[in-house]
Amino acid sequence: MVERRGSRRQKSFLRGVVYFDKGRGVMSCLVRDFSDQGARIILSETIILPDSVKLHIPQRDETHDAHVQWRRGDEIGLAFADAKPASAASPQEQKLIERVAELEGEIAALQRTIKKLRREKSGDDEIEAA
Repeated sequence: MVERRGSRRQKSFLRGVVYFDKGRGVMSCLVRDFSDQGARIILSETIILPDSVKLHIPQRDETHDAHVQWRRGDEIGLAFADAKPASAASPQEQKLIERVAELEGEIAALQRTIKKLRREKSGDDEIEAA
């Protein structure tokens, strides 16, 4: 698949901490994709985050003010407020970028469903064997 984002994403598996409500709220997360422009995080619990948060990544010793761009299940796309400007995308390119992000979220949801179905099937197989 061709990368259509303004900055190149790096797949990651970093522990992160999201701060919200002026630092009164704290939530652990997993940073799965990371770029100069933003990140895709997976929350450890189902929670509704406000639109503005701070993302701290201890392993990189970085903290970013961020704005929630999209939400899909336990995944959240963040855009960094302190991001370096990317090359300006045309409206058509922006629509493609948004569609790619949407499809990636759908793929992740389908992968979780497949994993769940496989676990259920292996449980059924164990019951039949007994």
